Amino acid sequence: MSFASIIDKVVEAPVVTSFTNVGYVVRSRLDGWTDLDSYDLSGRRIAITGPTSGLGLAATRQLAKLGATLVLVARNESKAQDLRDDLVAAHGNDAVSVVRCDMANFQDVRAAAKQIAGEQEQLDVLIHNAGSLLNERRTTPDGMELTTAVQVVGPFLMTGLLLENLAAGSRVLTMSSGGMYTAGLTISRLQMDEASYKGAEQYARVDRAQVTLNEMWAERTAGSGIRFHALHPGWADTPGVEESLPTFRKIVGPFLRSPAQGADTLVWLAADDGPPLQSNGRFWLDRRIRPVHKLGSTRRTDTRARRRELWDWVAEAAGWDLV
Repeated sequence: MSFASIIDKVVEAPVVTSFTNVGYVVRSRLDGWTDLDSYDLSGRRIAITGPTSGLGLAATRQLAKLGATLVLVARNESKAQDLRDDLVAAHGNDAVSVVRCDMANFQDVRAAAKQIAGEQEQLDVLIHNAGSLLNERRTTPDGMELTTAVQVVGPFLMTGLLLENLAAGSRVLTMSSGGMYTAGLTISRLQMDEASYKGAEQYARVDRAQVTLNEMWAERTAGSGIRFHALHPGWADTPGVEESLPTFRKIVGPFLRSPAQGADTLVWLAADDGPPLQSNGRFWLDRRIRPVHKLGSTRRTDTRARRRELWDWVAEAAGWDLV
């Protein structure tokens, strides 16, 4: 084991050092990270959901700077168009388009996938970044808990509909969070009811489902050459954290990662042609593969039967399944 790997394990053990900007700074120096600015993504076609704020905005700005052809998939079309104009002005990269889509509205998702497929004959990277961390339970018009719809069912449907536009070497990347380490895999209780609703816990349950589905997509498309990866950004200072976790933000404050630090591994997974293409279905933090379980209690819930149940439930909810 290298010296850098030993230090990484020391940093990884306590969550506080691993997830904060301390972990980011230590690891970036130990591993001698390639500067993101050194990548040239000219011609690489990337669709990203949730591009107008927080981690998505930071990633989008960096990807545009690197010359990527970008499809901004956003609920607020006006805000996304303003962002597009800013990106073109800042980087001279006019290969940026906007697709309006509310990821909680599955008709929207179908229409957006059709539009993307029509405009981009091949997609090199599909990034599921849109998120919903709520203080109070909200539902879609169909009655589904909103976070589940936005982060699990909507992305599942979009991935399935765009599979034919993904070729060998393409990547599907899912932004999760470290909160999933506290949650087991549950289907019957994936959507918390109103009486017991806690936004952070609901978010963790959804993140666990995201990471599990990432592994299952990799298994089910084995041989296609498409790479599926999930990641978490550490604890980053985003609008969602500020609005929904104000006490946490106040306590951790100076140690929160910047949005750019939180988005670093996402951009790297989209840009680098080394490690991201040499593995599949993995979970990442700070450009290294991480375990998907830290607790025996969550590991015990991760059974073959529950995985099958999760896939079947999401496929039915989305109205799509991979044969």
